[in-house]
Amino acid sequence: MDRIEREIAIDASASRVWGLISQPGWYINNGEITEQRIEQRGDLQVVHHAEYGEFAFRTVELDEPKYAAFRWLIDKDDTDSTSTLVEFWIEETAPDAVLLRVAESGFESLSESAEQRRARFDDHADGWTKEIALAAKHLAQVGADADR
Repeated sequence: MDRIEREIAIDASASRVWGLISQPGWYINNGEITEQRIEQRGDLQVVHHAEYGEFAFRTVELDEPKYAAFRWLIDKDDTDSTSTLVEFWIEETAPDAVLLRVAESGFESLSESAEQRRARFDDHADGWTKEIALAAKHLAQVGADADR
C-alpha cells in the first residue's frame, strides 16, 4: 500500500507526451484535460483547479523527453509537509508511439492517520488508471487536431 504503478501505450510522439506530463498536476481534472493555472510560490508550483481547489507540487527532476518527477505535498500551505513522489517515464516504441509509465509512492510516510493514508492510496490507485487512459485519449485528439 505504498506504491501505485500504471502504464499505457499511447499513439503520440515522445515530445507530445512530454508536453503533457512535464506539467505538474495535469492529472487534476474533471474527466477532461484542460490548461491549468499554475502559480510559482518559491520552489513550489501551485495548481489551481476551479472545482477541486489548490494543489502544491515540487519539481524533483525533468529529463526531457523521458522522465519527470514531482513531489505532491499533502498540505499546499506547508512547504515542509509530507508528500508522495509522482514519477513518469516515456519509452519511445515507434516514431509516433510511446509507453507511458507512472508510479506514485510514499503513502506510508504521509503524516496522516492510517485510515486517511489508505483512503488516499485507494483514491489515487483508481485515479491513475483513469488519468493515463484520459492522457492517451487527449494526446490522440491533440495529434488528430494537429494533423488537420
